[in-house]
Amino acid sequence: METKQGSCHCGAVVFEVDLAQGLENLRRCNCSLCSRKGSIIASVSVDGLRLIQGEDMLTLYQWNTKTAKHYFCKVCGIYTHHQRRSNPSQFGFNVACIAGVNPFNLGEIGVGDGASQVLLP
Repeated sequence: METKQGSCHCGAVVFEVDLAQGLENLRRCNCSLCSRKGSIIASVSVDGLRLIQGEDMLTLYQWNTKTAKHYFCKVCGIYTHHQRRSNPSQFGFNVACIAGVNPFNLGEIGVGDGASQVLLP
């Protein structure tokens, strides 16, 4: 098990993720929110992501079914992680927030089809 640390841009929010096999299942999502933020996402179980500092610096954004919980730093606005709508037992996290990761060197990234999920009115 490898543990990596990540943070928002200003450093107010710091978290750790446990990666059993490194960064895997990297993807972008085509839902209305993710397509606008453009981040590369990987997932871990809910207990595989721990906030080290700055929980009080996070703001929560939810819409539609309010199942997914998207977290952003209140200071710099960077999306750090979210509890997934399609699998609430997992957190998706912003790969670019992980120390030492250059998202431009990750090669081809798949796209998840979040836009086709059945949404409740």
